[in-house]
Amino acid sequence: MTGLSGRVVLVAGGSRGIGAATSRLLASLGMRVVVNYRSNDADADAVVEAIRAAGGEAIAMRADARDPHEVDQLVRAVSARWGTIDVLVNTVLVPFAIKPFQDMTWEEFGGKLRDEMLVAFTLTKAVVPAMVDQGYGRIVHVATNLARQPREEMIALGASKAALVQFARYVAQELGPFGITVNVVSPGMVDTEVAGTLSPQVRARTVAATPLGRIAQPEDVAGVVAFYASDESGFMTGTYAPVNGGLTMD
Repeated sequence: MTGLSGRVVLVAGGSRGIGAATSRLLASLGMRVVVNYRSNDADADAVVEAIRAAGGEAIAMRADARDPHEVDQLVRAVSARWGTIDVLVNTVLVPFAIKPFQDMTWEEFGGKLRDEMLVAFTLTKAVVPAMVDQGYGRIVHVATNLARQPREEMIALGASKAALVQFARYVAQELGPFGITVNVVSPGMVDTEVAGTLSPQVRARTVAATPLGRIAQPEDVAGVVAFYASDESGFMTGTYAPVNGGLTMD
């Protein structure tokens, strides 16, 4: 993939799961990686150490992506160190309730919707001014196939990620004239801690229904994120890329 070497990427939620895999891959392709995290110093430091051990450049920076003040401080710190942010990857997964709609409170449902959009809005708002000034930017949001394919007890996650998909399309339309692309990577079930909270029966059904015969690894998703960050995707914006082994074929 071209156009990545030397560029600066902010991976929000970059210390675990899909974010960690994305951080490691983009660093291996020559990017300078900011591993953003909210609370777990040890996980973030481990990702940075792995990147540096492999010869890459990375720093860990703490900020709650729901807090505009903390995110603005983060962006200023990155700009002071490396000059700019060329690519934003939003892999933040705000906790959510797994239960039927009839058992759910508004606080559980509305809180997830609010936090999901607050993260996307806050991160995008913070990086866009510099991207506009330089006439270049890549923004990649990670959603889920549940945004289009409902599954029992996943209404909070699915509805909030559906909102994220539409948000990305509107921002893509507005920012296209400035040389900024905005795209969504939408995995199915991924072998992370979230999948570990699901029952073995749900996991088995998902594998059985997937033509490629397994659930995704974080690295499967990271590869598609890297494509959207690269020059090869330069004429793609407002798109939605399913990464689910053929479970759903959008």
